[in-house]
Parts: sequence; structure tokens; C-alpha cells
Amino acid sequence: MGTETVDTLVVGAGQAGLATSYWLSQAGIVHLLVDRREALGGAWQDRWDSFRLVTPNFALQLPGMPYEGPEPDALSSRDAVIELFRGYAGRIAAPVRLATEVTGVEVANGGFLVHTRDASMVAHRVVLATGPFQVPSVPAAAAGFPESVRQLHSNDYRHPGQLPEGAVLVVGTGQSGTQIASELLSAGRRVHVAVSSCTGAPRSYRGRNLYWWLMQVLLRGPELGMQVPTVDDLPTPAARFECHPHLFEDSPRRLAERGAVLHGKVLGVDGSRVGFGDDVARKVAFAEADFDVRFRPIFDAYAAAIGLELPQDPPATGLGPVPEGETGLDMDAEGIAAVVWATGYRLDFSWLGLPILDEWDYPLHRRGVTVQPGLYAIGLPWLHTEPSAVIPGVGADAAHLVERMVATG
Repeated sequence: MGTETVDTLVVGAGQAGLATSYWLSQAGIVHLLVDRREALGGAWQDRWDSFRLVTPNFALQLPGMPYEGPEPDALSSRDAVIELFRGYAGRIAAPVRLATEVTGVEVANGGFLVHTRDASMVAHRVVLATGPFQVPSVPAAAAGFPESVRQLHSNDYRHPGQLPEGAVLVVGTGQSGTQIASELLSAGRRVHVAVSSCTGAPRSYRGRNLYWWLMQVLLRGPELGMQVPTVDDLPTPAARFECHPHLFEDSPRRLAERGAVLHGKVLGVDGSRVGFGDDVARKVAFAEADFDVRFRPIFDAYAAAIGLELPQDPPATGLGPVPEGETGLDMDAEGIAAVVWATGYRLDFSWLGLPILDEWDYPLHRRGVTVQPGLYAIGLPWLHTEPSAVIPGVGADAAHLVERMVATG
């Protein structure tokens, strides 16, 4: 059999790959999506049983498929999100080939020779659409925990009953860590939380959903003279990987009020004792103040620009004394039976085999057009703007990417 040839190969059939497929079809570009998984649904299939998006349904704006359901303000469950993308793939007739893992890409004859576990194919263009949730990231400190304590990443956590009986240490307070800690408290577990530098946000502001404000500013802000921050406005390239804000209702302060014991950064383990930094108060204060500093002025300016009169909300700060953290924990005395590492993911393009990655394994690019002609990237953190890696933002990036393909031929 000869080597298969395809004009444009999209590696990954999650939200980024499917959004790109929509715009490729609109442009009349023949393409194929390949995905290593056995079923559609992307990394959402790795979430725990009770997972819910913090993005409301009305903001799940996919190219060619706006939300049309009966609950625009509800938060979708894991299974609903998976079904959303499976339905979307069928609706746009995305040409998907599952159980096809790409293992290498070579530049060849003005295009690319792409290797999978079972075969190879030739592509004129390749789009990297493997998303931001590639390899679970676990700190080096994990190696110091005794074997008697079960450890798992949030990628593998499913429900409280999965963990052995006893207290649980949850490391990280992004969206995953705070939701998992909240679930464990509701299940009657004794919970310790190592607070990270993740920020927080309210579910609504001035009577409108947080995502209503974000989408309005993103879509209409430029025409009103409001600058939407892009990757060029970040203080350092490392800022691309900051965690997504947790909701205030599950913030470290709220978890402490429900009985969780807060700690700072995990510094190391000595026998049964875990050492933590003394940075809890600073991190909690930062998480609560960030919304007032970064977002409140933008949202207020937008409301003023369009003449929207809404009652003001009180500041997110000034909620009372910042919870104190404990710098040491005796796991035997406290009965710690498990650690859940809600510490995010890292990129892994080691399979790519092309010299186009920076020190963070992030493809060198300009708004998704990499330094290697014919090779594109989509769906990565801060590819262009902050929403680039999430459902409401990936469609605009995909549209731009396909426009560039059409322009360059």
C-alpha cells in the first residue's frame, strides 16, 4: 500500500481541532483530523465524575453552533461537555480518524511526512491541536511521600470513594483543586489544602454573569477603543501558563470556613512530616484582590462606554481576616491517607521532532503560525489572547489560522 496523502492534517480532535475543521471546511480545504483517543471528547474525558465547567452554557460558542439549549446560565457536567463535542463533530461532518497516535513529524518535499503508530502519511500542512492538557505535572516533592500515602493527579481522580479512608491533602487551588477539595469536604472527609498562586473570580458581577462581561469586552471592546490584552502584553513568557481562576464560592477562604486546613507551598517531606511555606495569607489576599485590580476597571469602563447602568458590587477584598496557614503537617497524626495533586499540566511536543520549541516546550509562533512554514498551532494557552485555550475563544483563533492558510496557499 502507498503512503496516504492529505492536504491538511490536524493532530487532535478536541475543541481546537474541531473548530479548525469547521473553518477548513468553510474554506474548501480538504483535511483530516487524527486523535490518539478511542472516542471523541478530548481531555474532558479525563475529568472527575462530578466535574462542571465554570463557563456557563451561553458562552459555549462553537463556530457554526451557538448554544441553543434551555439552560443558558447553567454549568455543564463532564458528560454533557463530552456529548457537546461529539454532537458538534457530527454536525460539521468533521473527518475524524480515532485511535491514531502521531509519533513523529518530518519536513519532506515541501510538506511533511507524518508518522503514526501504524502507518505514515504525507501532508501539505500540519496543525498542532493537542490542547493545553497534555501531560499531568507533579512537583518533585511527590517523590518524598511514603508509599502508605496514595498519590494521584487530578487527571486520574474520579470521586471520593476512589481514595482510601482518612484525611486528604489537596495540592493546588486552581479550578480543579478547589472543586475537588469542596467535593471531599461535602463527602465528610478531613481536608488539608496547599494553597497555590491561582487567582479567583466571582460567578457574576453587577448582576451579569462573569462570562457575559468577558465575551462582551472580547467581542466589542476593540470597537469601543478598549484594548484586549494579547500575549504581547504579558510580563514574561512564563505567564502564559498561569492557572485559570477559581470561583470565589470554592475559594481557599470558603474552604477554610467549611473546615479545610490551609497550608502554603509544599516544600518537602521528611518521613511522615510535610513542610509548607508561610505564604498562605499572601496567596489568599492576592487571589481575592486580583479581580478588583485586573477585571473590575475593564468591566466598569465597558459599562460606561455603552451607557449600561447597573448597581455596583462591593470590592472582592475586605472579606475579613485572611486565614492563617500551618507550615507543618504530621501525616501519621492527622491520618493523611491520600494526596491529590491538582497541579496542572505541561506541554509535551517531544514527539514532534522539529526544532521549533522554546524552553517551555511551546511552539515558536506568531498567532498560531509557527516558524516552520506549513506548520500551525491552535488551542494553546495565550496563543493570542487569554481565552485562546478555552471554548469561547478558540473559534476566533481557528478562523484567523485558516485565513492565513488561504492567504499563503
